[in-house]
Amino acid sequence: MEAVKTVSSDSSTMSEEERKLGNAPISKLLIAYAVPSIISLVVSALYNIVDQIFIGNGVGMLGNGATNVINPFNVTAISIATFFGNGGAAFLSLRLGERRYDEARKGIGSTITITSIVSIVFVILAAVFFRPICMLFGCTENIWPYALEYGSIILIGLPFMAVSTALNSFIRADGSPRYSMFSMLIGAILNTILDPIFIFVFHWGVAGAAIATVIGQFVGFIVSILYISKFKTAKLTKSDFKPNGSALKGVCSLGISSFISQIALLFLIGVLNNVYVKYGALSKYGADIPLTALGISSKISQIVQAFVFGTAVGSQPIIGYNYGAGNYDRVKKTFLTAVSICTAMMVLFTVVFQLFPGAVIRLFGSESALYNEFAEKCLRRFMLVIVLNGFQTSAFIFFQAIGKPTQSTILSMLRQIVFLMPSIFIMSGLFGIEGTLWSTPIADTLAFLAALICLIVQWKKIFTPKAARL
Repeated sequence: MEAVKTVSSDSSTMSEEERKLGNAPISKLLIAYAVPSIISLVVSALYNIVDQIFIGNGVGMLGNGATNVINPFNVTAISIATFFGNGGAAFLSLRLGERRYDEARKGIGSTITITSIVSIVFVILAAVFFRPICMLFGCTENIWPYALEYGSIILIGLPFMAVSTALNSFIRADGSPRYSMFSMLIGAILNTILDPIFIFVFHWGVAGAAIATVIGQFVGFIVSILYISKFKTAKLTKSDFKPNGSALKGVCSLGISSFISQIALLFLIGVLNNVYVKYGALSKYGADIPLTALGISSKISQIVQAFVFGTAVGSQPIIGYNYGAGNYDRVKKTFLTAVSICTAMMVLFTVVFQLFPGAVIRLFGSESALYNEFAEKCLRRFMLVIVLNGFQTSAFIFFQAIGKPTQSTILSMLRQIVFLMPSIFIMSGLFGIEGTLWSTPIADTLAFLAALICLIVQWKKIFTPKAARL
């Protein structure tokens, strides 16, 4: 602890952003970081949501089903981006708090390079195995032509989206959350403008929605890349972009929880899609209605989770910097403030989705009464106990921010892998398609309880001075 104090007491080399992280009022600072982060994540989720709204109204239910089948490709690209981006941002904040600036620069440059390489390799593999992957994720023969038309174009934009998303994590950690927000917002605005033009004016159908998405992602990528020369806390040189093994090891260890959380979501989508198709076919709803309704509920859930995750990620630079500098009171206050904000937002969402599910569903097009019945029921179950999600998400981001990848990884795995997947199989086996709908609130409740127990057990040890642990 003494070493940390000695380093942090030297304020002569501190940047203005570092002074803010260490001294500005927590609530004001958290809002400054969280709001742009939330908007960035909401905008990222809106790429698919906007497509689904216009496709639902311009193409129909099968077109919407196609966006659900293609969503795993987007999730995989986001997994790559959050693995390197969130891990790199946590690495940057911790190294800045410890005044290890050379390592901070290498972390940024190495991460940008490796994200570019991995995302391009992923798209090549996805193109080669496109049809079997779609079928693996529950694509029906009715939906396949739409999935092929939409997905073959969407793949083109995924490397741009991955690099931009990873870079935005660094941009926020560098103290420019508004720039990060702008780089995401400009692409989403373009997508929203172009979608109705390409679908309703040019009559390009799902291909038009995909083209609009790729254009928006490319423009957002260009804006993000332009920030590289503007970094305030670390001035990058060409040599910093050469992959550095030591820096990447630190980045990956801190980003693994975010990666597992996203990859778990990928497997979860595959399981849910196939279970909904299987048990839907045995019910009055058929296979296509549950698959499409699931996609809509999942996309809406991504929007909701963006508010929680954005707040938690917004707290990450504050927590990481102050933990590295030994300012434990600020760490505690930041975490508790983030949890309070997340919980308040989830209360509001709960009210909306439980009282007005039909109004939300109708945004995605008007279908048969049978479709509307299942879609409303699906949305209500998905959102039943989302008020608990704020704590669970904040907890695993908290452990990531303070450099505790093991705890963070375990908490990130609990909901999707440990609780939700078994719940899906058990409940669907017992109660069919109706039981499947109840698996989500059950998993949310169990994940909350596990995160609460983990934090209670670890809390005292986390804030024991380093010297006292030796």
